[in-house]
Amino acid sequence: MTLRILTAEISHETNTFNIRPTDLQDFRNRFLLDGASAVAARGAANTELAGVLDTGRRYGWDVTHVISAAAGPGGRVTDDAFDHICAPLMRAAETGAWDGILLMLHGAMVTASFEDGDGEILRRLRAITGPDLPVAVTLDPHANVSTAMCALAQILVSYTTYPHVDFRATGRRAAEVLNRTIHGEIQPQTLRVHRPMLEEANGGRTDIGPMIERHAMARAFEARAGVYAVSINGAFPNADIAEVGPTVLVTAEIGLTQAQDIGEEIADDIWQRRDERLNSYLDVAEAAEVARVWKTGSGPLIIADYADNPGAGAYGDATALLNALLKADVSDACFGPLVDPQAAMILQSQTVGSTVTLAIGGRTAPEFGGGPLNVTGTLKWRGNGDVTGSGPILGGLHRSFGATAVLNVQGIDILIVSIAHQMLDLRQFETFGIMPADYRVVALKSMQHFRAAFAPIAGRIIVCDSGALCTMDYAKMPYVNVPRPMHPLDQID
Repeated sequence: MTLRILTAEISHETNTFNIRPTDLQDFRNRFLLDGASAVAARGAANTELAGVLDTGRRYGWDVTHVISAAAGPGGRVTDDAFDHICAPLMRAAETGAWDGILLMLHGAMVTASFEDGDGEILRRLRAITGPDLPVAVTLDPHANVSTAMCALAQILVSYTTYPHVDFRATGRRAAEVLNRTIHGEIQPQTLRVHRPMLEEANGGRTDIGPMIERHAMARAFEARAGVYAVSINGAFPNADIAEVGPTVLVTAEIGLTQAQDIGEEIADDIWQRRDERLNSYLDVAEAAEVARVWKTGSGPLIIADYADNPGAGAYGDATALLNALLKADVSDACFGPLVDPQAAMILQSQTVGSTVTLAIGGRTAPEFGGGPLNVTGTLKWRGNGDVTGSGPILGGLHRSFGATAVLNVQGIDILIVSIAHQMLDLRQFETFGIMPADYRVVALKSMQHFRAAFAPIAGRIIVCDSGALCTMDYAKMPYVNVPRPMHPLDQID
């Protein structure tokens, strides 16, 4: 029997402190593709969709993929945008006779009307399909997984790496469990264990630290009879919602008494080690001083501004680190991206090689990471910011910075862009004539993900908290809706 499988990809990580709503154009800016276009663009790359299609070919599935939609992390998704991207999935669910559904979600979407956007997708779907149709979901491990998500989908499987490099493998894992479920070999459910923290202490980092041991535990548990997936979610702390924080998900046979114990054991370890830190965050002056004295030879100094990471919903236009580098006379350096559509557009009308004076950055919320800088520099590049990645995360995938320019100010090549993306891939610099390996200092806006591509060229990596919207000092953020007490906002014994 040929199985008919409905699939869709709907992804957003919502920073509820970001004042800019995420609208339909924001989805178009990253990708908003119908089924055929999505398969053509994403079906052979390192994506969950590719992994699902791999499994579908193996078992002879008839896969109908209806939409791939993702916007860069930002403010709450508007109701209009949410309804628009959900509509193709709901229409297909209503009109087709499906053996199973596989959704590729993020797990941290918040909309104008729903704190649990991913749960709302599943609620709408279940209103059409009823409670029994097998549904599998892939998740980002920075999901804030809700109780509703676990009640509405039998199978939830998260990536196991941060930086995330196992998208395709995760799609395959979820699809394999779905296939066994449809054939009646297994009857899974997903149990959720949660701890009252804004995030796992290291954000779920898996290249070093305690998460390596936890994932080893998870893989060992998955070898037990009746356990099909153990997912560890470090959570997304920039969401002022009721169900925030790290979770352990155990997808196991219905009634398996060990499942709860498995989740509790890993969650207890997360809680007991909640004060362990792998990163030492420098302020901008400290980072600039390290850059000033850095010697070439072993590779560039990489400075990552975690706090102004567009990949966590920061605006990407904070200037505090750039200002500190300029004041310290750091040269032979590059910096990016600085998200400033106004400055990028002004520079499109200038001649490459000309000297330009203008204000850059800091336009959105100067209280988070600094206001506009008035600079004079030499225009080195301008044009369309299309990029095709070549590294472990973005390899073969397309991104666009929109109107883009490179301005050299006091020996720092500044990449000024119109559409926010965090730095994940060397090609995000190289496309515009900036070869990171050739610089003494590379300053970029990203959390952890940059390591996949930039660590191999780095002489040293330091991380910085510039005081921008994704500051690691959570006490500075106006949390209202999170339940209290909540670590680290409160002291909990």
